[in-house]
Amino acid sequence: VLFADHPPPKAADVESTDPETVLTQSDIISLHCPLTPTSRNFIGIEQFKKMKRSAILINTARGGLVDEHALKTALETGLIAGAGFDVLTKEPPKDGNPLLEIRTPNFILTPHVAWASDGAMQFLADQLIDNVEASIAGKPQNLVT
Repeated sequence: VLFADHPPPKAADVESTDPETVLTQSDIISLHCPLTPTSRNFIGIEQFKKMKRSAILINTARGGLVDEHALKTALETGLIAGAGFDVLTKEPPKDGNPLLEIRTPNFILTPHVAWASDGAMQFLADQLIDNVEASIAGKPQNLVT
């Protein structure tokens, strides 16, 4: 398992791999990062050209991390073997989105609804209650800086 992070992690016990190595050596690449100005279109045609032709790209993080036109080209031309997404750059999807046009068995697009299960909703409610209680106690947690 290779792990890349940008910027590289500061913790001494976390071993990170440079993104270039992850792209060229991975069989499966799964994105788990926020969409920021520096991560927008993080994966484009140049990155697809560096990947193994047998690689599979998974994006369940955020739409916009992958250039959707480049992904369509990569799948149609065999630059990668397949992809699975549950996010799009624009949601709800609109006509003209290139990922809605892909009709091949090497691409799966599902709704971004993992948060909607009963278990996930209960977890979110519990986390909200814990955050409010911690804040009232003067010990706020899960702060975003």
